[in-house]
Amino acid sequence: MMEIKILSLADINDQIAEEIAALFKQLSPQKKQLPLTEILKDENPISFVYCLIDQHVAGIASICTYQVISGSKGWIEDVVVNEQYRGRGIGKKLIEKILEIGHEKKLKEILLYTEDHREAALNLYQGIGFQAKESKIYYIKNEQF
Repeated sequence: MMEIKILSLADINDQIAEEIAALFKQLSPQKKQLPLTEILKDENPISFVYCLIDQHVAGIASICTYQVISGSKGWIEDVVVNEQYRGRGIGKKLIEKILEIGHEKKLKEILLYTEDHREAALNLYQGIGFQAKESKIYYIKNEQF
């Protein structure tokens, strides 16, 4: 049975923490993950959704919400489905849950970034209704300033 849930501090146990860490490694093997207790602090405006199948974490996604002069927005991050569970519609269910959260929060716009070579992700997002923006994303790392 598949369940899509919003992760809370009360949900975190060793198994869930380990399975989320393993998923994050599939997405970004070179990046260090912050502790879930740090991510889920009240002052951090994030909703972290996950998919449980037979009591195992099969996928994760998150949305960070914020307000700027142009309105309330959300940014989707860290969407990944465990390799052994791909092809079952889990990514779509995770994004649908995030869109539901965005609707509840009355967000004006939800944004995300994915790389051009991630064809499955591109197909998923476009199939749900996301459109490419005519823009560039720029960044600067903390050690550069």
